[in-house]
Amino acid sequence: MLSAIGLGASLLLLIVLTLRGTHLLVAAPIAALLAALCSGIPIITAPADMGLVSQYMSGFTGFISSWFFMFLLGAIFGQVMADGGGASAVARWISERLGPAHAATAVVLACAILTYGGVSLFVVAFAVYPLAVGLFRNANLPRRFIPGVMAFGSVTFTMTSAGSPEIQNWIPIEFLGTTPYAAWPVSLVAALFMFGLGMLWLRWMMKRAEANGEVFESREGDPDHDNRSLPHVMSGVIPLVLVLGVTWWLHDDYKQNALIAALAAGIIGAVVTQFKHFQHWERTLGLGAAGALVAIGNTAAVVGFGAVAKATPAFQDAVVIMTSLPGPPLIGAALAVSVIAGLTGSASGGQAIALPLIAPHYIDQGVDPASLHRVVAISSGALDSLPHNGYVVTTIRAICHETHSAAYGAMGALTVIVPLIGLALALALLSF
Repeated sequence: MLSAIGLGASLLLLIVLTLRGTHLLVAAPIAALLAALCSGIPIITAPADMGLVSQYMSGFTGFISSWFFMFLLGAIFGQVMADGGGASAVARWISERLGPAHAATAVVLACAILTYGGVSLFVVAFAVYPLAVGLFRNANLPRRFIPGVMAFGSVTFTMTSAGSPEIQNWIPIEFLGTTPYAAWPVSLVAALFMFGLGMLWLRWMMKRAEANGEVFESREGDPDHDNRSLPHVMSGVIPLVLVLGVTWWLHDDYKQNALIAALAAGIIGAVVTQFKHFQHWERTLGLGAAGALVAIGNTAAVVGFGAVAKATPAFQDAVVIMTSLPGPPLIGAALAVSVIAGLTGSASGGQAIALPLIAPHYIDQGVDPASLHRVVAISSGALDSLPHNGYVVTTIRAICHETHSAAYGAMGALTVIVPLIGLALALALLSF
């Protein structure tokens, strides 16, 4: 009982600390300490024993060693696309075609195309935010919706869909022997459904806010539209196509390493097509590398917390319960991954913790690996977006300069509830 109370309290502490602005590299070990104390896990042990420090660091370093190059190349690709103007060119082309009347749709589609093209989620947010401010200003829409709109286009129907180069669609390959296109027909239907439902809900929320008198409020320091000289839109499209094309070409033979090759090809393509628009190569590469360290560090921090949580008796009991539920085994898998992703505040971290535990269990039961892959991917992208998620904190506070109280309501609806409904649809389709 004490272990269960401690596990719940540690998660609550992690959420509270992040809401108060504590960095995840600090908040996660503090929360892990509480979970360990309540479960009898020793704090200081001999090097060969698995105490708090050993458990935490095994999760932290294990995640970095497995996914460092994907994060590094993904962040550099995104930074090259941003500094070379390719990302802004794609975003501007979309906004010009749709116009101010469809400002929110333009932002969603710009984020979706860049994300599905392999640009890092954090870089997409930084690249699209100035465009979003300009579009929302022209349409006089409440700016508190900007974080939710950008997140909806980035971390829902694109991030976990078949064919996506984002890491959340690639981690299951290592454990299930599948491809990034696993169960693509179901993935396509679920993605289209999530897009449609999310846009309807977004329009309803925004119309309700406008009816209550909310308008766009300018702030000192607001970015203007990216008015610098941008390359042709095809200079931004070609690198995205290269990432997707190389991924498709090599994924059967090289599995996760195909993503490394694809991102490298995208970087080369961006450099070639946007060469005249770069000013400081060293700065671009340095910012990309720094961004990779921030992203993988935040994720690894919560994976470390999850590794400690995984060692608690309460966690083991919860896994047994979720994997022993009556009914279709895919539902148990979806619940397990959703809960662990929510616990860690990370879709990729939740997968890295959950899959070694549940993959052998369900494969031995004869579950189709492709179906399991898609359920794991979609379910990881729902409860992961709770308030303590690193991307959520960064987007709301550091990029959009909003507060959780103002912005998280819309973001939570679009990035937690909509994916959960999409997951239910995917499970229904896969059960036939």
